[in-house]
Amino acid sequence: MKMSFGNAPIELMAGAENAIDVCLDVQPGEHVALIADEISRSVAASLEKALTERGAEFTGLLLEDFGPRPMKGAPEPVLQALETADVGVLCMTPQPGELSARMSIVKVVERRQIRYAHMVGVTPEIMQEGMRADYRMVDRLSDKLRERMLRAETLTVKTEAGTSFSAHFDRHLDWVKTSGLISPRYWSNLPAGEVFTTPGTVDGRFVCDATAGDYFNGKYGDLQETPLVLEIIGGRLVHAECARKDLEEEFWHYCHTDENSDRVGELAFGTNLGLTRMIGILLQDEKFPGVHIAFGDPYGSQTHADWKSRTHVDVLTRDCDVWIDQDQVIEKGHYQMDHLGLA
Repeated sequence: MKMSFGNAPIELMAGAENAIDVCLDVQPGEHVALIADEISRSVAASLEKALTERGAEFTGLLLEDFGPRPMKGAPEPVLQALETADVGVLCMTPQPGELSARMSIVKVVERRQIRYAHMVGVTPEIMQEGMRADYRMVDRLSDKLRERMLRAETLTVKTEAGTSFSAHFDRHLDWVKTSGLISPRYWSNLPAGEVFTTPGTVDGRFVCDATAGDYFNGKYGDLQETPLVLEIIGGRLVHAECARKDLEEEFWHYCHTDENSDRVGELAFGTNLGLTRMIGILLQDEKFPGVHIAFGDPYGSQTHADWKSRTHVDVLTRDCDVWIDQDQVIEKGHYQMDHLGLA
């Protein structure tokens, strides 16, 4: 143990224990690399206490101890700690330009195939909401959706705000379940509750009237009052429009960082049934029941997509109506559980 993150707020402990005991299934005597930044210190402290109560050993690492933010690359001590850990946890608030550093961390995790929780953007509020979900039920729903989507031809998504698109799929690409029950095969964001793939193609309009990912979330917040309207043809972003011209221009520029930054690399179902509202924080809101997409890197190590990008930005919409082929499985943001064999 290199450091302690301090006293754990009692109100965060139920979520922390869920993360350590259920999601990561940390066992007594296992060694955990617990990586955090200053903003996320209280969350890290609650995870530290849960680890101690579990009888696990841990190495605590504070990102600000290794240089200024935003990070240009993953600190070497962080990578070294992950090289010897049984389990890894990263809880931090993202800053512009840090995606490559986070991807370096994930690369070590995937090479070593250790259990890993990616808690980027986590807050005390999230620990008291999304991290208290019944992840075993989230896992059941996620399994059912994955089974359906592996044989689906078309997904259609519509909202009253103007979202209207269809997606088709490549049977060679996998649907990945990140339901919160973390295994060496698949690391997961926490809070969890997603089933995602790299779509073969997407066509239509996506109205981002919730949050956008990467640093856009922290900079621009909830976009309900000033939606970002995105036109997609053949799986590529062809037009972006927003009343906030600074956001419109910055998002367009971000999505043209490299040759695949404008490409839809992810299509995902949110499956966290413990959520009752969006809170304006992407890490949790992307797990809210519905469908969202992301432009840029397709997480090819998991979906088996054979292309890459240096960028990845999620966009979310509210109150989806969703059809798998002709079967409506989500109505206004609520799963039709009987259509999925879970009634």
